[in-house]
Amino acid sequence: MVVILGFARQGSALARFFAEQGARVVVSDMRDAQALQLAMQALAELPITYVLGEHPDSLLEGCELLCLSGGVPVNLPIVLEAQRRGIPLSNDAQEFLRRCPAPVVGITGSAGKTTTTSLVGEMIRAGGFRSWVGGNIGNPLIADLADIKPGDRVVMELSSFQLEIMDVSPPVAGVLNITPNHLDRHGTMAAYIAAKAHIVQFQAPSHIAVLGYDEPNARGLASQTPAQVRYFSGEAETPVGAYLRGNDLVLRREEQDIPVCRRADIKLRGFHNVENVLAAIALGDAAGVPAPAMREAIRGFTGVAHRLEVVRERNGVLWVNDSIATAPERVLAALEAFNEPLVLLAGGRDKDLPWETFARRVVTRARVLILFGEAMDLIAEHVNNAFQVVRQAPVLETVERAGTLENAVSRAAKWSRPGDVVLLSPGGTSFDAFRDFAERGERFVELVQAL
Repeated sequence: MVVILGFARQGSALARFFAEQGARVVVSDMRDAQALQLAMQALAELPITYVLGEHPDSLLEGCELLCLSGGVPVNLPIVLEAQRRGIPLSNDAQEFLRRCPAPVVGITGSAGKTTTTSLVGEMIRAGGFRSWVGGNIGNPLIADLADIKPGDRVVMELSSFQLEIMDVSPPVAGVLNITPNHLDRHGTMAAYIAAKAHIVQFQAPSHIAVLGYDEPNARGLASQTPAQVRYFSGEAETPVGAYLRGNDLVLRREEQDIPVCRRADIKLRGFHNVENVLAAIALGDAAGVPAPAMREAIRGFTGVAHRLEVVRERNGVLWVNDSIATAPERVLAALEAFNEPLVLLAGGRDKDLPWETFARRVVTRARVLILFGEAMDLIAEHVNNAFQVVRQAPVLETVERAGTLENAVSRAAKWSRPGDVVLLSPGGTSFDAFRDFAERGERFVELVQAL
């Protein structure tokens, strides 16, 4: 019997997979039948048992495999009891990797993984392969398993929530960076790094690990993998991998340098996106994509929704949606992507992350700061403190507490002037008011288009 905790996208795909394989499947979710009505109807033809509103230990009687959806923490009593009983834990990503007939490129990182995953997928298509892109990016790939052929290529985004219980690594694994994030879930940076490390720890010597050289935590995983290590860097020449040489993005193979593209070929704003493209080059090469195909994909790639997405220009003001920025560190990268005066919309729900560096940078970079959501007062306090410690002359003129995203957009329209960029880059999660960052970003786009 397979027990699945959590009936969101990943849990639903996994329930269908195991039920269609003939396994006895039990799904347990803390929500009630009314909340899950549509999801249950989608699987109505399958013999699945549902236990809703609780996760009782009785689920473990006869359980041979306990699978967790991404949002289910590993410290739940039933999960701890399963481990005590020796019941193995798994999830959709691990079950997919165990069965996938095609080569898999797995990508993780605190920032940039969706952009990099999407670009590698485009590179693979340009290289003449059939490409499957999914995982944490939105599409649980186990739903596509029956259609994937050995000659295809798979690109899979993996989150720390998925990786922390996994004991299988993809043959090509990329770690972009590991900076403070999800500490409300993992507790400590050490635990967060340990979860991310699983993407390379179970590789074979013939496998390839691509690590961000410029970020110490990612670079440090080189000692934790038996695989061949390659790097990408925006700051230094890499012995094998990809690096920035002047305005050229260069692929290095065994001391042979192959210029892939110019910085001007990249349509995405910000140096962090130059680093994402370098990572994609190293990963694309590991997946067998020729340099001309990578160049073609880079030139045609315009980015992913909710990641420095240009919404519109209105009365000389550019409105940009960076709702994906759910950690202060990600906002810092967004701030560096613009030279224009900024009206910054920040807030949401805090994840027990440090805000001091964010606050100091906002004081010297944003002209107006408009706060919303649960973390509004917390961020305002850090910004007020930052005025006392910054050495550079402050640029920040106004801090407003708008309360809601709707009010924040309205206030931004009032405060912005021609030549400004209004940037939604919250730094907090969306869960105080929205289902996820995508719903928050979509609402922002609606509000901006309605101005």
